[in-house]
Amino acid sequence: MATFKDAAEVYQCVGGFFKTVTDHPEMGEKIGASGLIIQFVYSEPDSIITVDAKNPPPKGSFFRIIEGPCDLKPDVKMTMTADIAHRFWFGKVNLVQALAKGDMKAQGPIPSILKLLPAIKPAYTLYPEYLKKIGKADKVI
Repeated sequence: MATFKDAAEVYQCVGGFFKTVTDHPEMGEKIGASGLIIQFVYSEPDSIITVDAKNPPPKGSFFRIIEGPCDLKPDVKMTMTADIAHRFWFGKVNLVQALAKGDMKAQGPIPSILKLLPAIKPAYTLYPEYLKKIGKADKVI
């Protein structure tokens, strides 16, 4: 059974989490410094989350998050099921292995994404905490 019942729940859980780290002193700053537009295209359910670290972010943030389709041209496009994304943010999916197995597909400069892996390490603790905070403890794995 899929983790998320619909796109709204993906946006609430994953998109909402992304929004909480736009001002994170470690993750946010490093993602913002990448200068990349990274688009995550999910299936099961269909949803799109775009991380915009190229254009000026809102005051107090290092980057901005756009939920749903947008006109920005991504530098990197990551495609996967929403379940794979969910498991990734718990630290349960190895990016390199997922790319090799085809669980994730990437278009664009992969080395740029790999450079961000150390920066997002705090997410593995922060994502479960965020889910509990928004009343989605049933999603914690």
